[in-house]
Amino acid sequence: MNWDDTTDESDAERLVGASADREDQAVEAALRPKDLDEFIGQEKVREQLDLVLRAARARGATADHVLLSGAPGLGKTTLSMIIAAEMGAPIRITSGPAIQHAGDLAAILSSLQEGEVLFLDEIHRMSRPAEEMLYMAMEDFRVDVIVGKGPGATAIPLELPPFTLVGATTRAGLLPPPLRDRFGFTAHMEFYEPAELQRVIHRSAHLLDVEIGSEGAAEIAGRSRGTPRIANRLLRRVRDYAQVKADGIITREIAGAALKVYEVDARGLDRLDRGVLEALIKLFGGGPVGLSTLAVAVGEERETVEEVAEPFLVREGLLARTPRGRVATPAAWAHLGLTPPRQSTGGNGQGDLFGA
Repeated sequence: MNWDDTTDESDAERLVGASADREDQAVEAALRPKDLDEFIGQEKVREQLDLVLRAARARGATADHVLLSGAPGLGKTTLSMIIAAEMGAPIRITSGPAIQHAGDLAAILSSLQEGEVLFLDEIHRMSRPAEEMLYMAMEDFRVDVIVGKGPGATAIPLELPPFTLVGATTRAGLLPPPLRDRFGFTAHMEFYEPAELQRVIHRSAHLLDVEIGSEGAAEIAGRSRGTPRIANRLLRRVRDYAQVKADGIITREIAGAALKVYEVDARGLDRLDRGVLEALIKLFGGGPVGLSTLAVAVGEERETVEEVAEPFLVREGLLARTPRGRVATPAAWAHLGLTPPRQSTGGNGQGDLFGA
């Protein structure tokens, strides 16, 4: 139940993609928790954020600016809405790509109410001029609006009411240090454990009026890549299967049969993931092989393989990136039911590096 609204078209088309499509956004609006007590997972972040918000309320002040980083689908947007709800303040939602000029940001900032929460998704994609304007707005609650051009241009200072900026990013390393330093509280969202995802699934099933057993929830959780958004998407597809092919009750068997139809295996790999591994192993003997060559073998664009398929395969220890190319690990061979050749170097690529 904890998600973001970041959308990547190539990723959102996949059943196990972490980006949100329009259907996800519509369903998530109904499933999102409304306060920190209802929010599942991210225990450390919840505890720390609760202290920040409680202290701000006790002082009668606006909360410090908050930076949330982590992969898509882990709850950054949801937490921003909870921050606003906990502070009893309205929330304004925008994104970095939507702010291409400093004037775009100035228009938003100048219309904020006192104490309002401004949620800026994908903050690392904001234009440089807007970013520099944001420095002063966050620190001094003031912006300088430039009127005119050339030598006759003048800067008119515009005072802003105190507000709380909640920035969300999937790539914290791209944020310049001066911007990161202006956030009073930063948190990194971790991937969820299967037990946490089971709680997410049970709650969502209750809200969707779906009957599900503990084993059915466990089956879905195990294929959800540690991401609540994916867990909820799989739950909806399994619900459809159970209504059409069974009595509407989700059991382990029903969940397994449904996800087999949708080509999501027991580890959460889909057709693209398995295609990358099968090409790497069956066509190139496990590698190393260059990314462009691998992409051609799979029939996908280089960027799709690198940005959509590889992150999860690397995180699962099924694929390794080495200086000489991509290498399938012994775990990848085992997942496909194959035996690696004796000369395979495994996932660390040391044999390729040193000629062993």
